[in-house]
Amino acid sequence: MKLYIETLGCAMNVRDSEHLISELREKEGYEITEEAQDADLILINTCSVREKPELKLFSEIGQFAKIKKSGAKIGICGCTASAMGEEIIKKSPHVDFVLGARNISKITSIIHKPKAVEIDIDYDDSAYVFASSKGSFKSMINISIGCDKKCAYCIVPFTRGKEISVPFHLINKEARKLVQNGTKEILLLGQNVNNYGVRFSQSHERIDFTELLRRLSSIEGLERIRFTSPHPLHMNDEFLDEFASNPKICKSIHIPLQSGSSKILKAMRRGYTKEWYLNRIDYLKSRVENVGISTDIIVGFPHESDEDFMDTMEVLEYVRFDTMYSFIYSPRPNTLSHSWGSEGAVESSIAKERLARLQDRHKEILRENSQMELGRIHKVLIENNKTSAKQTYSEGRSDTNRLVRIKDSFIDMGSIVEVKIDNVEGSSLYGSVV
Repeated sequence: MKLYIETLGCAMNVRDSEHLISELREKEGYEITEEAQDADLILINTCSVREKPELKLFSEIGQFAKIKKSGAKIGICGCTASAMGEEIIKKSPHVDFVLGARNISKITSIIHKPKAVEIDIDYDDSAYVFASSKGSFKSMINISIGCDKKCAYCIVPFTRGKEISVPFHLINKEARKLVQNGTKEILLLGQNVNNYGVRFSQSHERIDFTELLRRLSSIEGLERIRFTSPHPLHMNDEFLDEFASNPKICKSIHIPLQSGSSKILKAMRRGYTKEWYLNRIDYLKSRVENVGISTDIIVGFPHESDEDFMDTMEVLEYVRFDTMYSFIYSPRPNTLSHSWGSEGAVESSIAKERLARLQDRHKEILRENSQMELGRIHKVLIENNKTSAKQTYSEGRSDTNRLVRIKDSFIDMGSIVEVKIDNVEGSSLYGSVV
């Protein structure tokens, strides 16, 4: 039996797909295929965060329905599955089952139930032990499921349910097994990773995220720890001190801003102000030289004025983010801001102009930041070897999460090498092994 899976959205979805694959491989005998027309089972693991997710989903269903072989099943998984449920099957007779983001562990049973819908957002599989994934030199581990935040624009609490932390002994066991199988870098996943430990579904040892980092860093053979996404509200000094001082924690961090305006942040229900955000940035930069910082920004949120937008531009200038994911606000069903209707809506042309200004300035900052990398030495985890008509090179991520290329070299993937940056092309970094 062959499985084809299409994954849309965030790292959490990528990890869910890994779980789906491992469960179906180990318990049902499926093998992955890269050709949808050869598959006995086609899964679309959906995302509801980006714009027009429903239109994209039904377009994908239609395309797969045209090419699938006779008898092949189509299953819809993930956040859009949670949000729409039975409506998916009503709108598309080609779909055989719907499996919500909180119900991934049910995959091996639902494939045998025609037209089944499993979207219980209160379902708890935080202590479920998934079949082992094959792993790699870079692997991901879920440390929590769901989200307790009530951000006005976000559908995630509706699709993934309340926040529950995975017991540490399960995280530790999985991490050690991955390292034994060759993993050198682990990415810890959660909607608000640094809120780890706030709630367990059963009686377990209670530790917070900072202690979790300390304990995982004691694993021999584990070289690097990354995590996403922390919430600015939970970035206390103890956490940032551990981030700064622990040599196994990569010195790159995603700190979602969303808006630089305290007024808009309050409307978004983010729980912090512009001043708090910048205070945390200042503390972090005082402890970690050349730290890599990435962020998320929404422009055109209801009632955003020119002054509010300029506050966002001011934060961009102050922090000088290494990576920025930026979008125009679009309402999502089942969110608070959706209930506002057109109240305070920012004209589309204005929102587009603001986004263009933000992104254009960020591109300039990237080029300026890259020039400052000349002469610096980074530890780089080699992820790819590539050959093109123009050049041969190895590439990987620095400790600060910058993509670095090493020309005229094929270095074993998974190796960690010291690289001196000796050339910059746009925002791309090139270096040589030292």
